[in-house]
Amino acid sequence: MTFQRQQRPATQADVAREVGVSRTLVSFAFRGTSGVSDETRLAIFDAAKRLGYRHNAAAAALASKQRTAVGLYLLDLRNEVFSDVLNGVRLALPQARNRLILSVSRSIGGEDQGALDSLIEARVGIIIAATLLDPDERVRELAQMVPVVSVTRRVEGVDSVYPDDHAGARAAVEHLLGLGHTRIAHLAGPQFDGHTVRREAYEQIMRSAGLTPQTVAASDFTHEAGERAAAELLAGPDRPTAVFTHNDQFALGVREAAYAMGLTIPGDLSLVGYDDSPTARLHGIDLTSVDLHAVELGKIAGSVALERLNDPGAPIADRCITPQLVVRRSTAPSAS
Repeated sequence: MTFQRQQRPATQADVAREVGVSRTLVSFAFRGTSGVSDETRLAIFDAAKRLGYRHNAAAAALASKQRTAVGLYLLDLRNEVFSDVLNGVRLALPQARNRLILSVSRSIGGEDQGALDSLIEARVGIIIAATLLDPDERVRELAQMVPVVSVTRRVEGVDSVYPDDHAGARAAVEHLLGLGHTRIAHLAGPQFDGHTVRREAYEQIMRSAGLTPQTVAASDFTHEAGERAAAELLAGPDRPTAVFTHNDQFALGVREAAYAMGLTIPGDLSLVGYDDSPTARLHGIDLTSVDLHAVELGKIAGSVALERLNDPGAPIADRCITPQLVVRRSTAPSAS
């Protein structure tokens, strides 16, 4: 039996010989560096295609003295808000220079390290993190190794891009109060550093209105955890007439639990989510939700990351944007 020798992959040197230019000029063309004419760049790309050369951007970043690759950590891609953040980050990064390396957490119970380690091992120049569950001090330790831009969560001493969750929660609760609801419950997430503002704001506003807060915490941030917690909440003797949830995933879980019990929305139960995810906007869902402007958060985070790469000694960025309540058909005046 005979074996044919596998053909050697084409290299930048092969492309350079084909076009009649230097290998350095080929490298500049693929990296998007200025100084390469459009005509020469097109000739180089055409030759690379004919020869089957594939530019290894990750290897190029490793070979460069300056790390320009951007790492993006996402907590959970099943939650559409993180897809929106990803889209925003992409809009902010010029593809010619900054490569985006994505890592998604394998756990939503508080363990970020595995996904973060993969970005550190990839030697990215900066990590955009949406959303870390690690304690603030651990995030600051990470930022000493690799610069970090924290998205949707403010971390003191670390570049942060986040919504004003107190204002967002206030808008949600005051909307329900304005509809005459007094038995308003809050479905909160697990209590991690930086993830308690919505709960604290809800409880503060309820007490200011002379009402007793009713807070239930889910075991994690998923739709399924929200549905389990909602089933217990709605089965209690003092069933709320309205529920404000930490995120839209929880709101969808509440919706499923309510329908399983024969309750209607908003007839028996008004429901307000948080994120204003694409699903919230669907006909038939029509979820009243707080829009935290996730795409805009991603765009700002991408810009902050580029600024940090260009000027490592720049002052810490603290960018807060105001969420907006979007009223749809899942809320109505209280019937009791």
